[in-house]
Amino acid sequence: MTHSRTIRTSIFLLTLGFSSNMAFAQRGEIESQTYEIVKEKSIEFAPANRLFDKVQPVPGTTNEKKVNYQIIDPNINIASPKLTPTVAASSDEKARQDQPDVLNNYIKLGAGNYGRFLGEGFVSGRRGDDLVFTGQVKHLSAGNGPVDGKNSGNAATNIQVGGKYIMSTYKVDGSLEYDRKNYYFYGYRPQPEGFVVNRDSIRQTVNQFGFNLGFENTDPSVAVDYSVKTSLNTLSDRYDASELDWGTTLKASVPISESFFAQLEAAAFISQRVDALTYNRNLYRVKPTFKYTSDIFSITAGVNAVNQTDNQLNINKTKAYPVLNIDVNPISGVHVFAGWNGDIVRNTLKSMLGENQWLGSNVLIVNTEKTSDIFAGVKGEVAGGFNYEGKVSYTQYRNFYNFNNSLVDVSRFSIIYDPLKTKVLNISGQAGYTLNDVFKSSLKANFYDYSMGSVEEAWHRPDLTLNWFNALTISKKLFVTADFYLLKGIKAKDFQTGEVKKLPAIADLNLKIDYLLTRNFSAFVAINNLLGKEYQRYQYYPQQGLNFVGGLSFSF
Repeated sequence: MTHSRTIRTSIFLLTLGFSSNMAFAQRGEIESQTYEIVKEKSIEFAPANRLFDKVQPVPGTTNEKKVNYQIIDPNINIASPKLTPTVAASSDEKARQDQPDVLNNYIKLGAGNYGRFLGEGFVSGRRGDDLVFTGQVKHLSAGNGPVDGKNSGNAATNIQVGGKYIMSTYKVDGSLEYDRKNYYFYGYRPQPEGFVVNRDSIRQTVNQFGFNLGFENTDPSVAVDYSVKTSLNTLSDRYDASELDWGTTLKASVPISESFFAQLEAAAFISQRVDALTYNRNLYRVKPTFKYTSDIFSITAGVNAVNQTDNQLNINKTKAYPVLNIDVNPISGVHVFAGWNGDIVRNTLKSMLGENQWLGSNVLIVNTEKTSDIFAGVKGEVAGGFNYEGKVSYTQYRNFYNFNNSLVDVSRFSIIYDPLKTKVLNISGQAGYTLNDVFKSSLKANFYDYSMGSVEEAWHRPDLTLNWFNALTISKKLFVTADFYLLKGIKAKDFQTGEVKKLPAIADLNLKIDYLLTRNFSAFVAINNLLGKEYQRYQYYPQQGLNFVGGLSFSF
């Protein structure tokens, strides 16, 4: 027991002290509000692959377009969406869907306030019906920001190339991606008049490379269904931090009878993170389950065995968790579901920076254990284009993480882990409506109640989130999208003064209009943060007020 307490205490002290001290020389900034939210993910989900279609009790109808929703366990990044307004799918992309001779390629250019510039290009091609390839380049930048002009500017560049080779019995897909983000830690305290902050000392640059390759069986006549995916990702920043992460997953399904299936999910992740120290961190997972389906219900039961290692933190643990999921279909169009699960949530430098880019140097990265997740809910569809889902879950974690400003430098963030049990009650609901291809709407709300173990508060985690997305096709030439976000209950602490603050609620309204000028040319404008609030998702990092981007797109 003494050894266990020592490890827990060292994790907490490392979080507050080690990461803070190494962050002393740095300062802060935030993303510009030229939102790049992938709005489609809010309302539409790709059809499940055959691996899971085989074992669904009620087959889906693929010939109807509908807004499908699914409440997905958000792992540990609870209610931390990136509130950076989006340049959504433009009219050239939507218009191509209505034209008999599809224009697959486009070039998009735009500009806006805060010195914003948008440049994007997309090309695709086919070598027959079995080989498809795509390429995309995108650059989005803002020369100025909400604090000290250029000291809060930012730039993001993304390059992707990919391809799919589809045969009658299998599918192979792969992609290469390069992502570069340049920004500034502008969350520093107000400076005396006449003092000039050295921009080079607060600059951060993060470079990421990624390679993905997947192989999937698509032969419906073969009993055994499977898919294999592997990915290799590298990350490096301006402060000599780097990460190499290689992961491979396998999913397989074998029918034992017409209604009974054996399923297997397996994964192996090998990673190395280099900062002040070199951390070799691995995780292996094997999850065998059995699934029984009938016209009225389906039940999945099994075990999830996970092994994790870390050479610097002397971790080498293997744990098993229950897997139990029940889905009952009492009447047509209504499903009642419940389950009990557990897992090890993998945390990496890449995942942490994806959630909060203002991290200081040498932050501690530890996996989070989801010791128990008990949930129940109901979902269904109503005639007329409505669908809904409600869910209640009670989850217990160890090493539940939060972000807060560092003790030494408030412009850099530390990751604070709770080594004791953290209990989270989540009540969520969502509803959607679609009217053919004319109007789509989705509304989702989440309420959270945190019961912390040894940490004072769930720093920077909201207790209520709401997002509402709408898309309207006024004509074949005019498209309008609007989204609204609300986050409240965010608490933060200034460890230098000891002051605890409740940050003002975040209310963010965004509007996007696309107009098809000719067959090849379209115009777009995205107006973000229409309410003009310079809210703070993270303490001392105000977002831009009302901002916009407008431009032209050429399809060919």
